[in-house]
Amino acid sequence: MDKQLILAVAGSGKTNHIINRLNLADNSLIITYTDTNYRVLRDKIIQKFNFFPQNITLFTYFSFLYSFCFNPLLSYEICAKGINFKEKPNQYTRKNTLNHYRDNSNRLYSNRIAKLLKEKNIFPAINQRISKYFDNLFIDEVQDFAGNDFNLLISLLGAKVAILLVGDFYQHTFNTSNDGNVNKDLYNSYDKYIEKLKETGIVIDNTTLNKSYRCSPTTCSLITNKLGIEINSHKTEPTNINIINDFEHAKSILANPIVVKLFYKEHYKYNCYSRNWGDCKGEDKYNDICIVVNKEIYEMLSENSVNNLTPTTKNKLYVALSRANNDVYILPNEYCKKLK
Repeated sequence: MDKQLILAVAGSGKTNHIINRLNLADNSLIITYTDTNYRVLRDKIIQKFNFFPQNITLFTYFSFLYSFCFNPLLSYEICAKGINFKEKPNQYTRKNTLNHYRDNSNRLYSNRIAKLLKEKNIFPAINQRISKYFDNLFIDEVQDFAGNDFNLLISLLGAKVAILLVGDFYQHTFNTSNDGNVNKDLYNSYDKYIEKLKETGIVIDNTTLNKSYRCSPTTCSLITNKLGIEINSHKTEPTNINIINDFEHAKSILANPIVVKLFYKEHYKYNCYSRNWGDCKGEDKYNDICIVVNKEIYEMLSENSVNNLTPTTKNKLYVALSRANNDVYILPNEYCKKLK
């Protein structure tokens, strides 16, 4: 069976690539991480077929874990009443005790469900279920699989179905889970990440989706030159990168209800049309955007300074910049603080 990982850039049509593979004959399982991307996939499936076909199954990752993996394969042995996404489990409980995986309300800790399935030797049974019910397995947002969930991802490659993984390494802004040192440094190095996946025998494709339909050549050049993330554009028309250094200009942009303001965090504290950098991943509805940055990043984007951001900050900034279909405004957060 073909097993392929397509490494894509922002706006290159990752979701559409999956949709184009779907038909009414093959049974297909699609897994994605975020609720936003789940909705996008669902809408595009309905748009393609004018209804949601019965031969296509779409899961968010944790719904897949709980409904497709845990419930039919382990619930007869372990009682559980849902998933605990908030409370962190005790790091010092032994892995052979239920307290290691379940809270006092019998909810499974989200970051240890995959670990529980592995410890109970359920991974092979999961692959058997996939092979029994489906012809194809598609996993979107593969760059967000971390901790114990990455171990499950690697195991899923053993299912006897055609497999397509799609993701953008540099859009790794969230983790499906964290658990101590389990795959802790997985996303610190692109090269090491690729080598780890190559060990599975999966075919890696970094050319099919290496151009953006969303971002202009101007925005792509900014991302490549300032962040060190290579991205090219299908577009030919240039756009504008506007470095704001005037308070009155800043006020007019902040008051503009059409231009979305993208903050590193806590966008809700500002009385304007806004989102956080990482949270806007998967969204493709913005024309002009305004990136609100601190002094360090402002200088980096407006001058010829080198990229020395942490991987997390760099990735979130990449996500934010790549939301632009048209012009980009760079706004120092000191102006926002005056209007807060």
